[in-house]
Amino acid sequence: MNKNYENIKVIGFDADDTLWVNETYFREAEATFSKLLSKYETPNKIDQELFKMEISNLSIYGYGVKAFTLSMVEAALELSNYNISAKTIETILNIGKAMLEKPVELLDGVEVVLKTLSKKYKLILATKGDLFDQEQKLEKSGLTNYFHHIEVLSDKKEANYSKLLNHLDINPSEFLMVGNSLKSDILPLVSIGAQAIHIPFHTTWAHEEASEDEKKGKIYKTINSLPEILKLLN
Repeated sequence: MNKNYENIKVIGFDADDTLWVNETYFREAEATFSKLLSKYETPNKIDQELFKMEISNLSIYGYGVKAFTLSMVEAALELSNYNISAKTIETILNIGKAMLEKPVELLDGVEVVLKTLSKKYKLILATKGDLFDQEQKLEKSGLTNYFHHIEVLSDKKEANYSKLLNHLDINPSEFLMVGNSLKSDILPLVSIGAQAIHIPFHTTWAHEEASEDEKKGKIYKTINSLPEILKLLN
């Protein structure tokens, strides 16, 4: 075992793009949305306006597919100068529904890793997004029984993690977080004294990208795939 993890008793896992595919579906939806609005603006402009709408709505809608769908509707109205047809609005809503109905595609090695680690550590799931959607995905995944505790957070900042660890009576020095987002899964944990392992996913939402200043001075481990964690912890 890597000496940095000798004191670890509890391991937390992000869900989307750490255990199963998620962001890929958003990119596909954005491409479909861009084609729907192509008569009104260029693809680049459509992407920019949709992203701006999502960010402006975060404090109202939060994260997840439903929030994304509402932002698509609002962006379509603005981009079309409110000339968008009811039929196109229906198509946008159906994009969101199709995303919610996607099967859960586990990433390579997920179940083997969870099964192995659950024999030695307490595992918790710490994800953010729409509660109903995340619960549905977890149920479809078949992974529920590996987790001692499951938490769907409204956001993933230092205060959210500190509250969670306090609630579960977990000392940050005994906690390891594993996730794909530096901004949400890694840097906040390092800041409160926990360990973190970063597993990059091939696509990341722009809002989840961390700047060089944010990363400066933060110590964490980066690996290429989840199964590599077994070499570090066993």
